[in-house]
Amino acid sequence: MTARERLLAEAAKRILIKDGPYGTAIQRAKLSAEDYAGDTGLSHDQKGNNDLVNLTQPALIRQVCDSYIDAGAHVLATNTFNANRISQADYGAEALVREINVSAARVIREAVDAATARDGVARFVAGAVGPTNKTLSLSPDVEDPGFREVTFDEVKEVYREQAAALIEGGVDFILVETVFDTLNCKAAIMAVKELERELGRELPLMLSLTLTDLSGRNLSGHTVEAFWYTVRHARPATIGLNCSFGAEQLRPHVQLLSGIADTLLMVYPNAGLPNELGEYDEAPEETAALVKSWAESGRANILGGCCGSTPEHIAAIAQAVEGVAPRRIPKAPEGTRLAGLEPFTMAA
Repeated sequence: MTARERLLAEAAKRILIKDGPYGTAIQRAKLSAEDYAGDTGLSHDQKGNNDLVNLTQPALIRQVCDSYIDAGAHVLATNTFNANRISQADYGAEALVREINVSAARVIREAVDAATARDGVARFVAGAVGPTNKTLSLSPDVEDPGFREVTFDEVKEVYREQAAALIEGGVDFILVETVFDTLNCKAAIMAVKELERELGRELPLMLSLTLTDLSGRNLSGHTVEAFWYTVRHARPATIGLNCSFGAEQLRPHVQLLSGIADTLLMVYPNAGLPNELGEYDEAPEETAALVKSWAESGRANILGGCCGSTPEHIAAIAQAVEGVAPRRIPKAPEGTRLAGLEPFTMAA
């Protein structure tokens, strides 16, 4: 069976659980700048470069992954949100992008395979690809609306390099997450599709949008429905939402997407909204209760946590939705559906 077929088979049996973030756990480890840099010889200060930790402190990444597995996670994502050439330029670590991603994928692959060998539970490795810190849709210069810091082809090649390394390391899916710019996402999709042709096999995608305001749009202005119509051609194994807000604020958008997406729905919200210090106060039981209501309404196939979430949050979610029937994938009615910033359905 392919990874897509295995995921669909498991998701038909139960609501699957995705893991949470790595950044919080890495910060708790209180690594020094030397710990971050290891023996890489990089001249820049690497403190805060969480992606480099895959290469210099793989045992820590394995420990975090194991904690999420123990909490009940079935979908384990790599710690590679900023492991791309654009983002790593801030640390002067562009030359290490391939090594970082291969190492990250192998650590999670080994942890997942070891756990499944012990208990027989099916688990999946998602290669996480973040949005980079550049946007293709918007100009960073208010005086020049047509200016872009990067081109579509440049961003596509950045994604292609990262995705190729994640695949080399053994991931099952490429997870394009926290999509704030739909055009960036389309560059990632194109990169993966090019790799598919090159390798001669399917590289299934998971796509996850992030909303920047309560009206339900991402930074480039797309509504949830418009985003889905824009990327549906890529046949993602999952579509969904992550980061954005807490589960309470995401509820109407999850409900909308659940009704129109003819694929698995994966949602992993923040643990509530941040306080004045940028920290998250929502308790695991509160997060779990909120997402449980989605599950009981038949709105979700895969649930997890984003910013502020801990293994305790993931364990609480897993316990809360245990035994709840998974969402049934709806059959999309025939029709032509297009999108600008808003969706457009062509009348028959």
